[in-house]
Amino acid sequence: MSTKNSSEKDLLVASDGRIQSFSRRNFLGYIGGASALLLTAAACKKDDNNDNGIDLGSGDVGILNYAYALEQLEAAFYTKIFEAPYSGITASESALLADIRDHEIAHREFFKSALAGSAIPALTVDFSSINFSSRDSVLGAAKAFEDLGVTAYNGAGKLITNPDYLVLAGKIVSVEARHAAYIRDLISNGSFADNTALDANGLDKARTPNEVLTIAGTYLKTKINASNLPTS
Repeated sequence: MSTKNSSEKDLLVASDGRIQSFSRRNFLGYIGGASALLLTAAACKKDDNNDNGIDLGSGDVGILNYAYALEQLEAAFYTKIFEAPYSGITASESALLADIRDHEIAHREFFKSALAGSAIPALTVDFSSINFSSRDSVLGAAKAFEDLGVTAYNGAGKLITNPDYLVLAGKIVSVEARHAAYIRDLISNGSFADNTALDANGLDKARTPNEVLTIAGTYLKTKINASNLPTS
C-alpha cells in the first residue's frame, strides 16, 4: 500500500512521510507539453493578497491555484490526524490513511512547484470543528474533504483551457475518488458509490469554485478571493 513504483517517485512521498525530492527536469518531464505554459505563468508575478483575501488569479493559473488551495487543506487535515491518531485506530486504517496523507502532500507539492512564483502562499487552517480523538468525527471530516475534492475537480474541468492541464486534473481527481470510496466504506461498508456522491446518471457530482470555497472556508482562517477565476 505504501510501496511506490519507480514511475511515481517524482510525485509521491516516502513511506515515512518525507517529501521525495524531485528535480525541475523530472517535474517538467511529468507535465510534458504543459511545462512551457507553467513557466510562463510563473513569470507573471501577481499580487497574492489584498483586503478581499488571497487572489487565486485568473485563467488556468487561477484554476491551478484553486486546486493548490484545496490540496493544502487536505494535506493539512491528514497530517493532523497523525499528530495524535484517534482512539481505536486499526493498523489497516493507519496504513491506508497514511497513504492518503502522502498522496495529498504529493499533490500539494506538485502544484506548489508547478506554479512557482505564481503560487498563492501557504494557507492557515482551522480544524477546531473536528474532534481528532473521535473516529466518527475524523472519518466524517475525511468524507467531506474527499467528496469536496472530487466535486471541485469535476466542476473546474470545463474551466480549463489547456488540454495538458485537463489531463493532469483527470489523473488527480481519479485518485481523490479512490480516497473518497475508501473513506465511505470505512464509515459504512458498501457505501463507496451511494447516491449522495453520484447523480441519477451514475456520474460523480460537480460543484463550482464558489460553492466549493464556501464549504472549504469553514476550515480556513485565510480568506480566499476567487473573483477572477473563469466562470465558463
